[in-house]
Amino acid sequence: MEFRDQVKSSADIVKVIGEYVRLKRMGGTGRWIGLCPFHQEKTPSFNVNQTHQFYKCFGCDAKGDVFTFLMQIDGLTFPEALKSLAESHGIPLPKRSEFADAESKLRGVLLDMHATAAQMFRENLKGPQGAEARAYLSRRGVSAEMMDVFALGYSDPSGQALVRRFAGVAAEHLEASGLVRRRQEGGGLYDFFRGRLMFPIQDETGKVIAFGGRAMRDGDEPKYLNSSETPIYRKTSVLYNLHRARGGMREGNRAVLVEGYMDVIGAFAAGVKEVVASCGTSLTSDQVRNIHRHADTIVVNFDPDKAGTNATEKALQLLLDEGLHVRILTLDGGLDPDEYVKQNGADVYRAKLDAASDYFHWLADRARARFDMRSADGRMDVFKFLLPSVQKIGDKLARAAVADDLASYLGVDRGLVLDQFKKAATERQTPAARPAATVAMPPMERLLLGALMGSERARAEVLPLLTPQMTEEFRTREIFGALREAFRPEGEMAGSTVFSAVEGRLSPQSQALLHQVVAADDMSDEVSNWEQAQSCLRQLQSVARKRQVDELRSRVKLAEREGRVAEALEWMTELHRLEREMRAAASHS
Repeated sequence: MEFRDQVKSSADIVKVIGEYVRLKRMGGTGRWIGLCPFHQEKTPSFNVNQTHQFYKCFGCDAKGDVFTFLMQIDGLTFPEALKSLAESHGIPLPKRSEFADAESKLRGVLLDMHATAAQMFRENLKGPQGAEARAYLSRRGVSAEMMDVFALGYSDPSGQALVRRFAGVAAEHLEASGLVRRRQEGGGLYDFFRGRLMFPIQDETGKVIAFGGRAMRDGDEPKYLNSSETPIYRKTSVLYNLHRARGGMREGNRAVLVEGYMDVIGAFAAGVKEVVASCGTSLTSDQVRNIHRHADTIVVNFDPDKAGTNATEKALQLLLDEGLHVRILTLDGGLDPDEYVKQNGADVYRAKLDAASDYFHWLADRARARFDMRSADGRMDVFKFLLPSVQKIGDKLARAAVADDLASYLGVDRGLVLDQFKKAATERQTPAARPAATVAMPPMERLLLGALMGSERARAEVLPLLTPQMTEEFRTREIFGALREAFRPEGEMAGSTVFSAVEGRLSPQSQALLHQVVAADDMSDEVSNWEQAQSCLRQLQSVARKRQVDELRSRVKLAEREGRVAEALEWMTELHRLEREMRAAASHS
């Protein structure tokens, strides 16, 4: 067995994808469904077929196997996806160069460099030079346990520790890492992070891919210094603490979004395991989509200052566009989450989160402060300000309830508000995104192909009897031809391997047909598939015999007209034999 097949057969695609996407089983079948992680959608169209170890989105047409998924979701090359799956399933990697390419090798070197840097930073924090940083953390109420959980560290103030540690690393790798920089004047290298409290930033698998560093001394600007983007780090798609938070997010179907690293640590220590933050940037649509993969509800708890309020308003639009249920928490006393937990305790903070109000009421307070509610023009300005966000409420009952609140808030009739909703919706309505086109497939082809793909016994007993002539007029004839080529009766393959072997022999058009059958197939029972294949085969055999009968009758008539009596008798004998077979087959059906 090829190494890639060994890895693929060991990895259950449902479990792998389930780490990134909340999947629900479709009845008692081998199919699972969830929100697509590759495009924005509110109705699940992302299908995972456990029988064939294959996924397909009927919205954006994303599709593939477990390797393809990891390559798409994590931006990996194939060798990296192969290596990641092999390591996670305890399969030793062969020492063969074809399982690595230049890009994968570069990413591997950078990951190793970041892991080394993280370890050095941690040792520094625990050593003599980390005393100042430890004192700061102690004042902020960060326990030794949380220092270890979040792998906090301290960067050497000399600016040469990493330069010395990476002395043997190639120059192009040093520069690509972002950990070491070259001086603009005079040449030479220096550590990018110097004398700072270090916060490792990890990807969704827990690997360190970047850092945030907080200054320890006044005048050391900026206060927070973050890694620049590298081949392993794209800050607009990464969320701080997501790899720890996603379990809690799924368990409670809720995410808590805060602004900074310390806020995350403070909330996490208070028992809020579902807390995440953006990494030194404004919230992006990619980050929002990553949140929605794990939870439907989000509580936004940014700092209560002007900057935090503006950031909340900007984030709100992205969150509503994604279809999340948004609640907003503004803590009293002008405190950020970390400060609030320290002053009021974990229980009080968690209760505040649970009681966070719907976003509409927060927006209404913003409108009250911005516009003059005493004038008609001011009330219309409020309506225009609130309308776009209210319209994004997907649930009709919830939207109607908000309409009541808005009418009461503006002091106008509820019907007027609803009329304005309808008018604005008509004016702003855009054509819905079309789902990926599917080609109509005759029922016989769909049933037979699905049964053969789903049953080892059907492939062993039916496929050899399925002649090319029987499928020559099929729209899926190329797929049946590939099945015949892939089938090996002396060593039958597992279903997922059969799928891969067949798919690899097909044109893009036929691949789309195969994906359509596999993604829609809900017959997971071996016996049912075998019986369905037998039934289809009998029908095809009956059609084939009728064609032979019609052809023989034509030959008999032609031979009689031309006076070829002996030949006509020969064809007549064959015709009678076929007619007897047809009657016998009909009596047993």
